[in-house]
Amino acid sequence: MVAALLAALGWTLASGLWRRLPTSLAPTQLNLLKNLIALGLQLPLLLGMAHVQPLPLALLLASGVLGIAAGDSFYFAALRRLGTRRTLTFEAGGPAVTSAAGLVLLAEVPQGRQWAGILLVSLALVLVARQQPPRPPQLPQSTAAPAGPDRGQLCPQRFGVLLALLALLCGSGGALLARAALRLQPIGPLEASTVRLLGACVALLPLLPALWVPVRWRGGPSPSVRRWPLVLGATLLGTTAGIALQQLALLRLPAGLAVALLATAPLMAVPLAPLEGDRPGGLGWLAAALGVLGVWLLVR
Repeated sequence: MVAALLAALGWTLASGLWRRLPTSLAPTQLNLLKNLIALGLQLPLLLGMAHVQPLPLALLLASGVLGIAAGDSFYFAALRRLGTRRTLTFEAGGPAVTSAAGLVLLAEVPQGRQWAGILLVSLALVLVARQQPPRPPQLPQSTAAPAGPDRGQLCPQRFGVLLALLALLCGSGGALLARAALRLQPIGPLEASTVRLLGACVALLPLLPALWVPVRWRGGPSPSVRRWPLVLGATLLGTTAGIALQQLALLRLPAGLAVALLATAPLMAVPLAPLEGDRPGGLGWLAAALGVLGVWLLVR
């Protein structure tokens, strides 16, 4: 349980760093960049993976494609439109989705109080969805996103909510696949997270040439070196440590319970919201409280 809570804290801090990062990279390109950095740091762990059976290996790779390649890309896109607190609160819907899917696919049956917790978390999501998002961070003109039609600019609120829901579904699906793999064969959390990162990098590999295109071709100068501390810090907190701690939680706990503990990130994000110009207000604090109460019922 401690591992899951630490993972939630790491993701909360990393999300704040990613939102502050001035970059012209698209969400998918930014996702590939942080996955390549994390995989490079963990690559030696793949040398000891010969003992992993084919089916758990395939499930972990598929988990990386769905939960990290697709899920994190949707998450980064939602983060730019909704802010850290609101995007993380949508992620609190993970227990509901994962518990329902775990019931059908893994025969992990929630108890009555756990269903009550799922309803409270869902209510918290509705309250947060009705709030206005914070204004996007002010970035230098040279690092703004490339000009052109953007559906998010046409309807940032609804499109951001859609992206957050897609991130939620992909993340929950990735967690279920990882849980199924770890039930078949216990694998160390760092090794499991490395395999998942490998699957994500392979899926996003077609985007690699775009990372090396000079930024001035996209309308701005080359990125400043000062951005790399943010990239490295967010990658170490949210990807290297966060995913490894998540795998440890999935190894030791049922999928719904693990995801419920991971969903405590919204509460951790509330005190940090003013740093983004986001004022939770009464509804924000109420949503966070309902979410935490729901999570408590899930884990009680």
